[in-house]
Amino acid sequence: MTAALRPDRLIVVLGTGTEVGKTWVSCRLLERLRADGLAAAAWKPAQSWDPDERAAGGPTDAELLAAATGQAPDEVCPPHRSYPLPLAPPMAADRLGHPRIALTDLVAEARWPVGTALGLVEGAGGSRSPIAHDADGVDLARALQPAAVVLVADAGLGTIHAVRAALDGLTDLRAVVFLNRFDSDDALHQGNRTWLSERTGLSVLTDIGGLAATAG
Repeated sequence: MTAALRPDRLIVVLGTGTEVGKTWVSCRLLERLRADGLAAAAWKPAQSWDPDERAAGGPTDAELLAAATGQAPDEVCPPHRSYPLPLAPPMAADRLGHPRIALTDLVAEARWPVGTALGLVEGAGGSRSPIAHDADGVDLARALQPAAVVLVADAGLGTIHAVRAALDGLTDLRAVVFLNRFDSDDALHQGNRTWLSERTGLSVLTDIGGLAATAG
């Protein structure tokens, strides 16, 4: 890959926790943006994965993101930042005897294909999960100063607390909440969206098209 400098527009995708569909949302968003003609690419500063799931044919986050953008997986996440242990990256690095991870090193390693108009950076785990020995997802977002932070959350019980807690420390950055697996016929899902929109003033989206219009 021919590396380019930071794209003109950068967004950071974080989650309220693990298994909220952060990578799924990132992939669908990238696919939609590219279908709309925008040169979008992905970067995963660090990832960890389960060797057993991998042996069974399960893809890594970097592989999923690469499939959505046409990049190679090693371009999305450098091999030395990919840890075969299902723990937060710095914890996996310690257990595997790998070097410590510093936020400044992660930021310095960012590479983008030439011509990238929008770069999507996906964190690891929840917004307060450690991505380096000295940083979590919030720290990463603050270091990158993106145009927007997309916070992916479940739509059901516990959503309001999870969203507000996950956004702690990001009040000076533009944040958009995406309620994944949203069911318009579910009164709780509808209530959570209304509460977050009306009581907190957050921009709350539930479909990829709307998210693409906001992000792009």
